[in-house]
Amino acid sequence: MEFTVGSIIEGKVKTITKFGAFIALPGGKTGMVHISEIAHAYVNDIHDHLTEGQDVKVMVIAVDPAGKINLSIKRTIEPPPRPARPERSDRPQQSDRPYQSRPQGDRPYSPRPQGDRPYASRSQGDRPRNDRPYSHNDSRSFASKEPPSFDDMLKQFMTDSDSKIASVKQYADHKNKNRRSR
Repeated sequence: MEFTVGSIIEGKVKTITKFGAFIALPGGKTGMVHISEIAHAYVNDIHDHLTEGQDVKVMVIAVDPAGKINLSIKRTIEPPPRPARPERSDRPQQSDRPYQSRPQGDRPYSPRPQGDRPYASRSQGDRPRNDRPYSHNDSRSFASKEPPSFDDMLKQFMTDSDSKIASVKQYADHKNKNRRSR
């Protein structure tokens, strides 16, 4: 018997494993129902839904060239109706919300900076904090307006550099471990 994707057939549960169930199909073939295709709800234990020897209706969802037949039980049954969302009377309506949908002020609203330079339209006083010449990890206070010394900048550079090198090594080790395990 030829099994086509989408066809619904009767079968008998042959074996139950922790990842799915094997189903005996007509013509002496066997297919597998993965645990995720047993029910519409989360399935923790397959034995709560199926027993060996049980007759089930299954849908063929895939047939690979090696002859493996993937089946689904949940696609043959109607999904349970979704519970209606309860109305929340305590939630303010759109017009009752205390905040504005966009900032108000003397400048027109613009969701992102315009032009080639990201902060070209801003004045120096509106510059974001991350545009400072030293990082926020610096031990000095942000109230200090003096530029960092060469030693401080070198120390920060070395710390950042060591961190980046360690990250690259960790990534390379992870990649090499995955290649060896194949």
